[in-house]
Amino acid sequence: MGIITLLITVSITIAVTFLGVFIWSIRSGQFDDTTTPAMRMLFDDRKKNHTTENVTSSPKSDENQPAD
Repeated sequence: MGIITLLITVSITIAVTFLGVFIWSIRSGQFDDTTTPAMRMLFDDRKKNHTTENVTSSPKSDENQPAD
């Protein structure tokens, strides 16, 4: 019977600790913007690819090549 009391006490202590950490993370702004970090990963690659394609294939470089 003593072990049940110990287990309940430990589980309530752990639950209160996790609740406190959760409330602290909400107040510190951890969950303010959940969409942008996931989308940022996708948009960074696209911007880099567009800038490298524009630099490497300019219309003037096609004019200077001889026709086959």
